[in-house]
This record gives sequence, structure tokens and C-alpha cells, in this order.
Amino acid sequence: MPETARHRGAALAVLSAASLMVVLDSSIVAVALPVIQTDLAFSAPGLAWVVNAYLVAFGGLLLLSGRLGDLVGRRRVFLVGLVVFTAASLAAGLSPNATTLVIARFVQGVGGALTSAVVLGMIVTLYPEPRARVRAIGVYSFTQAAGASIGMVAGGALTQGLDWHWTFYINLPIGVAALVLTPLVVASDRGLGLRTGVDVLGALLVTAGVMLLVLGIVQAGEAGWTFLTIGTLVLAVVLLLLFLLRQARTRTPLLPLRLLRVRAISGANLTMVVMVAGFLGFQFVTALYLQQVLGFDALATGFAFVPTPVMIAAFSLGLADWLNTRFSPRSVLVAGLLTTSVAFLYLTQVQTSGGYALHVLPSLILMGAGAGMAIPALMGLAMSAATPEDSGVTSGLITTTQQVGGALGTAVLATAAATRTAGLLGGGVPEKEALASGFRVAYSFSAGLTALAAILAAVILGRRAAAPAAAPEPVAR
Repeated sequence: MPETARHRGAALAVLSAASLMVVLDSSIVAVALPVIQTDLAFSAPGLAWVVNAYLVAFGGLLLLSGRLGDLVGRRRVFLVGLVVFTAASLAAGLSPNATTLVIARFVQGVGGALTSAVVLGMIVTLYPEPRARVRAIGVYSFTQAAGASIGMVAGGALTQGLDWHWTFYINLPIGVAALVLTPLVVASDRGLGLRTGVDVLGALLVTAGVMLLVLGIVQAGEAGWTFLTIGTLVLAVVLLLLFLLRQARTRTPLLPLRLLRVRAISGANLTMVVMVAGFLGFQFVTALYLQQVLGFDALATGFAFVPTPVMIAAFSLGLADWLNTRFSPRSVLVAGLLTTSVAFLYLTQVQTSGGYALHVLPSLILMGAGAGMAIPALMGLAMSAATPEDSGVTSGLITTTQQVGGALGTAVLATAAATRTAGLLGGGVPEKEALASGFRVAYSFSAGLTALAAILAAVILGRRAAAPAAAPEPVAR
């Protein structure tokens, strides 16, 4: 194997491992929440902030982090993110009380955003050849698609085998190894330079807007559509509209609006929001069904999801290159989304007396196959029209839409399931039957969301998008 291929393979391995570490963190901690609540005396509302503090910081800073990578160098931003994330993981594991843990989780989210926002842009730069890029994006997509399922297995094993502190300590060896290896295998990049101008006001508007958007969606799923929830979402929309207005007028935009006029970028991001809303909501609902209806414990629930990442690996790592070469990425994307929609429709038949092998396993296999086809194809389409100067912000944008879609899907599906269950319980229906009925409603939503994503992909990405207009020359302030 040529030296250049070995070098690029090592760089891809380091970038993917760091990305997987960040993805794992959201699900690996979720399994340990009941034990954390007991040990640190969390209140029920306060416990949610172990997850929410991370999500708000992570989602809110992705776009800014991606643009910073374009300006000061993606490798530099990646390394800073690794330092922050690893140090915050240590602080979280050592937390003596609830307040310290929530603060550490927020800082983890900051580090996770800095690390994750630039990875896809670095991979695209590392692999300019189309076929090699497809394979590399397949590896990256596997970390994104399978990370949550792997995290549930790891979280259950660490929590039951050791204790909850290790759900954070597990990040330390990965983070330190990535910090040591990155300067050795990932080439440095200069970036455009801060002298080209930084849109500070735009950065403040989009960061606050996305943070409030994620917070409002999370609140809707947990507390319902209260005045506070609606007010938070309205303020988020206002800030994001002001951000877009600012981007249209400033000479140094954080998000050049010309990118949104490119069908491959705007269409892929819209499809991503809807697709991930169906995908991540499914994981949340299925974990509840396995535990509350079928009686699985945390470790068994984690292992129950193993078929999904195995199938994702088979398609995204083994078949993505062939599929996207033999067929168009759009065709592979639509086929993958329709496959996942069938998986969700099958899950609408779950019963209180059902078994894992009959009612759940076939859908997990289909889900893995569909996600393994759809996610690499969509990632590739999202980055296909990005120029080298904009690959960081384009990477940050697609990662932001992933997070918003995940938060939205979890909130919508949880609300739909809870509403149906509460109505049946009020009518005297037995608890398990009421729960199962609520989950069936949630699966119907997931099936609809992924079918809608397939329609959006077929229509919006139906014609070959033109490349984005060249970036304008920097204007001195």
C-alpha cells in the first residue's frame, strides 16, 4: 500500500475514533441516569439537565465551530475541542454533586461541538477523489449512525460492571490518544485567517438561536407546550431570522447564504432534519418498549440494539462505495429511507405479549440496512458542492441539522407516545397495553417522517445541483 494511502487511512481512523467518542457520549450516559440520580441526589427535573446541558451547548456551537475551522484551521479547532472535551469528561467523572456534573456536561458539549463540526470537512479535504471520498464518508457515517446503539451497550456494561463514573472516564484514553496522534497523521491547514473578518454579531445570534431552539424542543418533549416552551421557541425563531438577515447584509458572513441556494446543500440539510427526527426518536422509543413492556434491563436493552450497528457497518463500510457507484447517491438515499420506513411500519405491530425475535429484531435489521444506505449517501450529497474554503461551515451546518432533527424527533415521538398512553390509562386500559399503544403511535410518526424524507430527497435532490458560486474576495473592514 502506498505511503500516502497508509497516512490517509491513519488520519481517517483518528478522526473517526474521535467522532465516535463524541457520538457515544450522548447515549452512553443515558443508560446510567438512574444510578446518577441516586448517587448525586438529583431531582427528577434536574436529572434531565445531565443530557440537556450537553445537547444545548453542542447544538448551539456547531455552526460557529465549523466556520472557525475555515478561518483559523480545522485541525487547530479539532485539537482544541479534544482538549476541552477530554478535560470536561474527567471533571464529569469526578463530580461530587449535581451542579458540578451539569456544568461539566455543558463544557463537554462545547468541546464536542468544536471537535465534531470540522471532522467531515477534514475528511472531504483529505479524500478529494470521488470513489475514495465515498468510502471515507462511509466510515464516518458508520460512527454517526451506529454510535448511539454502541453507546447503549457500552453504557449498560460500564454502569453494571463498574459504576457510572466510567461512562465519562472511558473518554480519557480515546481523547488522549487522539490528541497525540492527530499532529502526527493529520496535516495542518492554515485557514482563511481571522483578518478576513469575523461576524461576531452573527455568531452570537446563531449560537443563542440554536441553543434556544434545542432547549425549546427538549422542553416540549418533557413539559409539554407550556408558555415557557412556546416563548423559548418563538425567541429562537426570531434570533435565527435576525441571523439570516445579518448574513445577507454583512461583508463577512458566518454562513454565506449562497450555500443555501445550492440544491445539494439546502436539500440535503432539510432531508437530514426530517430523517434524523425519525431515526433517533426510534431509538428512544424502542429502548422504552424493551424495558417497560418486555422487561429488559439496561444491559439487555443495549445488546438488543446490536443488530442495527452490525447492519449499518455492513452497508456503510462494505457496500456504500459499490452502491453509490453503481447507482446514483440520490437513488441509494431514497431506497435507504424507504427501507427504514418499512422497518417502522413493522414496529407498529408490537404487542404487550410480543417477543423480541418476532416483533423487534426484523425491524432492527431493516433499520440498520436502511440507515447504512441512507446516511453515507446523504452526507456525500451534503458535502458534494462545498468549496475548500467553505467545507468547515458546510460540515458544521449538516452536523447542526442532525442535532436539531434528533432533538425534534425525540420530543415529537415522546409527546405522541405519552399523550396516547395517558389517554388510555385514563380510560382504564392496563398499563402495559397503554404503553404499547403509545409506542405504536410513535412508530407511525417515525414511518411518516422517513417516508417524508424520501419524498424530499427525490424531489429536491432530483436534479443535479450546480456547484456553489465562488467565494467572494475578502473585503477589509
